[in-house]
Amino acid sequence: MKHFSGIIITVLVITISCSNTGENEHQISQVELNDYMDTVSYSVGVDIGKSFRYQEMDIDPIVLAKGLDDAFNEKEIKLTEEEVQLTLVKFRQEFQQKQREIAQRKAQEAAKTEELYLAESSKKEGVVTLPSGLQYKVIRPGDGPSPLQTDKVKVHYKGTLTDGSVFDSSYDRGEPISFPVNGVIKGWTEALLLMQVGAKWELTIPSKLGYGARGSGGGIPPNSTLLFEVELLEIE
Repeated sequence: MKHFSGIIITVLVITISCSNTGENEHQISQVELNDYMDTVSYSVGVDIGKSFRYQEMDIDPIVLAKGLDDAFNEKEIKLTEEEVQLTLVKFRQEFQQKQREIAQRKAQEAAKTEELYLAESSKKEGVVTLPSGLQYKVIRPGDGPSPLQTDKVKVHYKGTLTDGSVFDSSYDRGEPISFPVNGVIKGWTEALLLMQVGAKWELTIPSKLGYGARGSGGGIPPNSTLLFEVELLEIE
């Protein structure tokens, strides 16, 4: 939703004092979707609203709607253009600082949660913790060779987060996947170099050996500990 929120942010009048708020709320609650463009308009609003809420933006939707209506329908604007621009510059700076603080707080919370999780995981029977922090448990030993960093391997795997949600699974797709040993996250590469063909391991990969602070797409949040069930089927 970055596109629509970006458009709105550039014209948003932050400090409008909106009159007849109760009337506006009533009008908004009575909106009906009578045609295609009504649906489009509403969908854009939903997209913007979700984005603002996700980013923890303290925006008054009634005042926002008033500013949008005044600008779109060429009504009297309650601020000068200079006031609008100065307000937006200040707001962007404050918002960016707030986002940095939120990201820092979440990273600290995630690091603490991960530390506790890994400490408990290391106590489980059969779990081996390597100096890097990678943890593994042998479910089934292999009897074939171990791959080299330059090799390409074929594996079956399932990846989950610590809350049990599955973010990827070759089992669900019904076919294994092939990739270079040195073309995956560090935790995977380290584990594969120790496995033998035919082996099946459970891996607990700290975020620093996974996707770190950036996460991956919508399925893996930043600073996530990753759990994998991995079968090394063959070296290609």
